[in-house]
Amino acid sequence: MDTKEILIKIRKIVRSVDIESKKIQKEYGVSIPQVLCLGFLRDAPNYQLTQGEIRNLLNLNSSTVSGIINRLETKGLLARLPKQGDKRVVNITLTSSGDKLLNSIPSLLHEQLTAKLNKLDDKKLQEVEDSLNTLISLLDIEQVDASPLIAMDVNFDEEE
Repeated sequence: MDTKEILIKIRKIVRSVDIESKKIQKEYGVSIPQVLCLGFLRDAPNYQLTQGEIRNLLNLNSSTVSGIINRLETKGLLARLPKQGDKRVVNITLTSSGDKLLNSIPSLLHEQLTAKLNKLDDKKLQEVEDSLNTLISLLDIEQVDASPLIAMDVNFDEEE
């Protein structure tokens, strides 16, 4: 087998994620991490989470999450509300504008992939995981932290 074909397939995956990220940014004015943040809020009880909970779900550092939240708040897609009974805690809540935006954005690649992976039998799923583990080992990137969600341009939200 030609190793070039393997590299092309990997590049297709990376490029698809990058294209999706740029398309969402251009058409909807938000980054993929911002969309993920809004999605977590929509799925949360009472549409609210703390900044720490969002940070853990996105698997990003505090300053990146602060930037994401600030930008989404400026756009009116989420709001900060003091927690009832403890004004020291701030809940981040989804606004109706944020929910409306989420409803207009098409299914993201990671959502499509998750649905298709869930349809695979255990043997095939194990083959996929083993193959990916082999690639990760060959690239010597076991130590790289990664979110369970596919997103590119995370640093976009760190810029001021």
